[in-house]
Amino acid sequence: MRWIVLLMVTLLVALQYALWAGEGSFAEVWRLHKAIGSQRVENDQLTERNRALAAEVEDLKQGLEAIEERARVELGMIREGEVFHQVVEDDNGDDR
Repeated sequence: MRWIVLLMVTLLVALQYALWAGEGSFAEVWRLHKAIGSQRVENDQLTERNRALAAEVEDLKQGLEAIEERARVELGMIREGEVFHQVVEDDNGDDR
């Protein structure tokens, strides 16, 4: 009878270990849920970035306005007949 009780207690301890610390345990499931949440956030950010890039590609394909805007902002393009004014701040933050 003692051997049966000892065997049952040992089996119970082994099952509890598997439930709390082994493969497929509560801790591992919790870690995987957390990883899934982080991955969803990253996927949402990347999806939004992809939408913005797709919109920019479409603008560049369809019109010269987007190309001109990019040239003005990134390359400093000025049209013929336009006057360029540059505002420079001095060291104490006053505009001149």
